[in-house]
Amino acid sequence: MSNQRDIIVREVGMRDGLQMVKDIFPTDAKLRWLQAEADAGIPEIEVCSFVPVHVVPQFQDHAEIVEAGLKIPGLTVSALVPNARGAARGFELGVDKLNFVLSASETHNLKNVRCTTEESLGRLKDIFALRNENPAYAGIDIAGGISTALGCTMEGKIDPTRVMWIAEEMLKLGVSEIMIADTVGYANPALVHDVFRQAADLFAKDVRISAHFHDTRGLGLANVVAALNAGITEFDASMGGLGGCPFAPAATGNIVMEDLVFMLEEMGLNTGVNLEKLISIREIINGGLPESEPLYGAIARAGLPKPKMPEMTG
Repeated sequence: MSNQRDIIVREVGMRDGLQMVKDIFPTDAKLRWLQAEADAGIPEIEVCSFVPVHVVPQFQDHAEIVEAGLKIPGLTVSALVPNARGAARGFELGVDKLNFVLSASETHNLKNVRCTTEESLGRLKDIFALRNENPAYAGIDIAGGISTALGCTMEGKIDPTRVMWIAEEMLKLGVSEIMIADTVGYANPALVHDVFRQAADLFAKDVRISAHFHDTRGLGLANVVAALNAGITEFDASMGGLGGCPFAPAATGNIVMEDLVFMLEEMGLNTGVNLEKLISIREIINGGLPESEPLYGAIARAGLPKPKMPEMTG
């Protein structure tokens, strides 16, 4: 694969997916998953969330996973943080990037992190203050994520003006990236194009913009195409579509990494990912999950299409 990627795909299943799994995913399986996905060409993996162990026991091995990831050449190791306390742990371990996420939906933010959106912005300010206090942390990126930016199970439609305001406030604080998320799978392609086009027009010259879609109602990949048409080139996904949102009843998880890579490559866009190697990682993940935990994916079910035969001449 060429190192010149047209599209950046980032794995979030190790964090966003596993946080929903009640049984502890074995550390050795996480380490094999991490290495295998890096070997397949995935450039960035969100490996955990820095939250108290009693809140999410799944990440009790976070130090070992982060340490292993940082030893893999060329891999960006990222982690989710809810506040300055979590960020302090991330700074201490030396992750490449911290992802701070708040909700555009006030109701969702109160349910998810028990504070208002304004208070969440204050927490982000505290994280930057903590980074600025120690020169050793200066090289660690801080990305700002806006969840429920395209709709909320509890509030319904979200005004794009509010999303742009949150993005602007995050940009003022110094984020290196704005991630816009359809957390509950509420969006449709027309809405996606409109919101991401607005974001690109306002912020693309100053900051990277990325997309995070869920496939709750089967529109995940269609929404990716809409975001592509709005100029977005960085996307989150998870192996086997692991993940979901506790505030979206019956929701499936993130868009399937294997299906995303297949679609992009078929469209002539270079992801830098070896699809056959990527598909084989499902065996590692299946081995670490309880039997009741499903994996999704059309490519895993149907297989890759056979190459077309060259046309005969003469």
